[in-house]
Amino acid sequence: MILFWYNVFMNNSIFFFFYDLAHKSELVDKFIILAAVYFPYIVIIIAGLFLLFHHEVFKAESPYTVFLQKKKEILLVFITSGAAWVISKILKVLIHIDRPFVAMPDVIPLFPETGFAFPSGHATFFMALAFSILFLHKRVGYIFIGFAILIGLARIAGGVHYPVDILGGFVLGALVAYSVKKYRMA
Repeated sequence: MILFWYNVFMNNSIFFFFYDLAHKSELVDKFIILAAVYFPYIVIIIAGLFLLFHHEVFKAESPYTVFLQKKKEILLVFITSGAAWVISKILKVLIHIDRPFVAMPDVIPLFPETGFAFPSGHATFFMALAFSILFLHKRVGYIFIGFAILIGLARIAGGVHYPVDILGGFVLGALVAYSVKKYRMA
């Protein structure tokens, strides 16, 4: 019982550490919204462009032929991320954890969100994307892990996720990417 209350206290303490950044400055609020809502789309575009340009698809004499040769890698990264996201949606329905602004009326989110919170679909998708890229291109994968962490922290600061939602999403995304990697190698 003590461990339960300690975990609740730590989750709420970390949540309020990041959430307290919100609603103090219009500039900070805009950055949080940018990082939590719009930056994820930019990360997807960057990942796609990296996978295309890294293999010099557009520089080749026959870009379509090179693309067909490299499409497995591109598809692997995005199918893995999409599968992780679907698993997170299924888990949300099964687990039923409310978002912070539902559980605590004093929390005012910076942007609208619906549905249950655990695990975070964004955290799951972007960590699966990052680990999928990490397994293929180590140095760039670390950059994408940084992007995933930024998105996750922004979603906590925005008041739509608890830290445990983000951490659960990170673990789930990494596990799905690792499982796909192991399955491919078997």
